[in-house]
Amino acid sequence: MNLKIILFAATMLAGSRYAGAQILNIAEGQVTYSFPAEITGEMIFGNDGSLTITGREFILGESTEMWVDERETESNVVSVVYDNNTAHVSISGNIARYIETEVNGAHVTVTQSSEVSASNCGEITYRLAGNSADGSFNLTGSYKSTIELNGLQLTSTTGSPLNIDNGKRIKLTVAEGSDNSLTDCEAGSQKGCIICKGHLELKGEGSLTVAGKTAHAIYAKEYIEMSNCDVDVIAAVKDGINCNQYFMMKSGRLNIDHTEDDGIQVSYKDDTDREAEDTGSVILSGGDMYITVSADASKGIKCEGPMQITGGNVNVTVTGEGIWDSAKNKTKASACLASDEDMTIDGGTLHLTATGGGGKGINCDGKLVINDGDLSINTSGGIVAYVNGTLYTDYNGNTDRLDSDMKSSPKGIKADGDVKINGGVIDVITTGNGAESIESKAVLTINDGTITVHSTDDAINSSSHMYIKGGNITVIATDNDGLDSNGNMYIQDGYIMAFGCGMPECGIDAE
Repeated sequence: MNLKIILFAATMLAGSRYAGAQILNIAEGQVTYSFPAEITGEMIFGNDGSLTITGREFILGESTEMWVDERETESNVVSVVYDNNTAHVSISGNIARYIETEVNGAHVTVTQSSEVSASNCGEITYRLAGNSADGSFNLTGSYKSTIELNGLQLTSTTGSPLNIDNGKRIKLTVAEGSDNSLTDCEAGSQKGCIICKGHLELKGEGSLTVAGKTAHAIYAKEYIEMSNCDVDVIAAVKDGINCNQYFMMKSGRLNIDHTEDDGIQVSYKDDTDREAEDTGSVILSGGDMYITVSADASKGIKCEGPMQITGGNVNVTVTGEGIWDSAKNKTKASACLASDEDMTIDGGTLHLTATGGGGKGINCDGKLVINDGDLSINTSGGIVAYVNGTLYTDYNGNTDRLDSDMKSSPKGIKADGDVKINGGVIDVITTGNGAESIESKAVLTINDGTITVHSTDDAINSSSHMYIKGGNITVIATDNDGLDSNGNMYIQDGYIMAFGCGMPECGIDAE
């Protein structure tokens, strides 16, 4: 015969909080379930020593503790508090049937039932706090979730301290005023210190420090969005941030330093994704970004898709030298911003610095359009050349007979497609041997804007035609032409001061 008990007296308040309620607490080891009387209904004791509450069955034994208290509780919350070598987990009673938890010391594994959906309990919040030098949080599920960091200092000695095996939207919130840090283990097999199988949204008003000791610091299989929070990537064996689909920054502050590859890299999820909106792209609309990378041929921000900048303060410094890529039989160099497709700049303030051989401020494989913004670009490296089996990072010989794959020249702005400047303030200084300030491998058009350029080689160069229809343009080249068009040049309007180095070079040179 089963015994049925009903617990009374609770009042449900707005926001799914229960105040002044009788709370039945059941603890199994390091995991506690809290059931307000409002939701318990009939509690069934079975002949086998089991107790069932809201569909969750407990096997009562010597390791089970039960008590009743009166306090305020909140629904849809799993709380994890780390304390050195242990972790204590508290689970709201209304979601007890949907959560399976395993705790081993300070390593917590949570499995969220596939039954979780908008039609039953809805989104669950996981709150993490405390500290451990040997702990982790692993979450498996199939419905969107929120993970809130509130004063969490967590290091894993076995893998990733935060591993989210969930292909849906994951909101990673950094609680207001809190300081949090995550560090993964060295020489592991994990893809990052923070790993997310789905969409990762970094939000909140607190700060988060991340150190990737095996691979990336932050990795998401799909997109990453960032707003408000303060994120410091202080180490990464690979990229600081690596994701697919897109990276979007709306506000907040992002600092990336001490990476051994790119600062931010965004790839296509797979070949079928290439028709999807925003796939492989970088979208910057606000916030403050500071990226410094020193690895050879590394990129500050790199995307396989298009890049769009509409606002924000973007500061990128790359110091790595150029390399010879024997697998692709071509030279490669560092760049502050690099896109395999088109790039559009509609606003924002950009400070870009490249000091290594062949380094570039902007490297665009597609079309580049600048409509507005304040751009300050400085490069100081020389020519990278691979000659007779030897790599030179500051080559001073004649490069005219070298195939384009055998050399990489420094550039302030370089695009393989058309370059169109419709506005903005652009200041480019390139001082290394063979350095050009602005180059289009196709057609270059200036409609408006204030452009000031100091270069060693050509100040502004187009491999095809050049059109100047307006703007205030000052170009100074110490070793070559000021304005150089390998096709025709058409000047319709604008104010132009162009200085070349002297015969046979000149201020304005057109084919």
